[in-house]
Amino acid sequence: KQWYQRRVAITAGEGDQDPEIEPGDIVIVLDEKEHPVYKRNGSDLAIEMNIKLVESLCGFEKIITTLDNRTLIVQSFIGDIIKPRDVKCIMSEGMPLLRDPFSKGKLIVQFNVEFPEKGDIPSATLQQIETLLPPREPIEKKPEMEEVMLSDYDASASAHQAYADDSDDENGPGGPGVQCRTQ
Repeated sequence: KQWYQRRVAITAGEGDQDPEIEPGDIVIVLDEKEHPVYKRNGSDLAIEMNIKLVESLCGFEKIITTLDNRTLIVQSFIGDIIKPRDVKCIMSEGMPLLRDPFSKGKLIVQFNVEFPEKGDIPSATLQQIETLLPPREPIEKKPEMEEVMLSDYDASASAHQAYADDSDDENGPGGPGVQCRTQ
């Protein structure tokens, strides 16, 4: 849910001033608008950052342009492994605090790790990578176990197929001869 706020600031007695009339109030209405990159949550700002698998394992440097047009270089070093959907923060890079405008909230960064596509890495290279990573956990296979293969899954196609399967049944969902009883 997008955090949105309308703020009204009233300065009493500071409007038009004339010796003959009582001064009015100054009313300022601030409406925040949505930003294409930053999402606000109180005094904190949040962004999503896409990084490649090699960057998640071996470190990276990325540039962020702040709302006030400063340029930040965000760094992660080799060994600081970032997993998909990990969340980190940069202190004092959020919005100014309401009662203390010289202090700022956090800039929260949620990471999306981009994995290579099937076929992007040759089998020989994958075998080399496997020797560098911790080993797989072995399983004990028993004769009564069945081996199965994984397939790609498309949820939208499966939902459409379920409806198609129902409509193909000539006798309806209850089978032949089953009907609702009238009361």
